[in-house]
Order: sequence, then structure tokens, then C-alpha cells
Amino acid sequence: MKKIILLSAMFLGSFIFAQKSTPVLGGDRDVHGCIGSAGYTYSQLRNNCIQTFNQKIKLKEVNSDKSYTSMTAVIFNKSMTKAEVFIPDGAAKSIILNKEGKGKIWKSGSYIKDSYVLSPYKKSYQIKKNDEVIYQ
Repeated sequence: MKKIILLSAMFLGSFIFAQKSTPVLGGDRDVHGCIGSAGYTYSQLRNNCIQTFNQKIKLKEVNSDKSYTSMTAVIFNKSMTKAEVFIPDGAAKSIILNKEGKGKIWKSGSYIKDSYVLSPYKKSYQIKKNDEVIYQ
């Protein structure tokens, strides 16, 4: 009888342990409710979760010394006065750029350590960080 009770306790204990270690799908929501494992990240301009790889404007990294190349997405507000770029390096998930004058150039504010500029390039755009092209 003691063996049956001991085996039952061991079985239930292992079952409970297995339940706790199994990850919950969709359990990786960030503070905005975006599910990172499903490719969602928060957009400040849209005030919603988006999938950057599904955006219309996607730019590839240039001159990378890594074994892979990354991609970034660009979205604009309706009036085209602000652009949001999703650069995978750094602490911020995205950076807001503001349109400069009447031209088609968007620049980062002085609150950011590095200087980012978004400008037209051929039939798309390019992003410069501290005057060096990093995406196009």
C-alpha cells in the first residue's frame, strides 16, 4: 500500500512540474499586448501592434559585417509628417522621425544619441545613421 501511495505522489508531482514548465502560447505579450513570438511589435504612430515584415516599405541592411542581414520597416502617419522606423539595434523598438521643411527628408530628434535620416532613394527610401547608409 505504501508503494502505491508513493508512486501516486511521484506521478502527480511530475505531472504538476511538467505543467509549470510548458510555455503558454501567446504568453509573451509585451506591455502593449503585442505577441512577439507571432512577429508583432508596437507601433507608436499607429498606436497598435503590427508585423513589420507585412509592411509596404521594407528596407534591407547594407554593409553588414554580421553573418546575416536584417530588415527594417518604415511607416508614415497620414499626413506624411512623421515616419516610424523599426531598427533592430538599440533599446528602442522603433524611432520616430519628423519631416524637415517641405522636402522629403525625415530626421530624428535631438533626444536620440545617434542621428537618423530617412530620405528617398531610387524608387524607395534609405536610412542613414550618423551620415552612413545602413538600410536601403
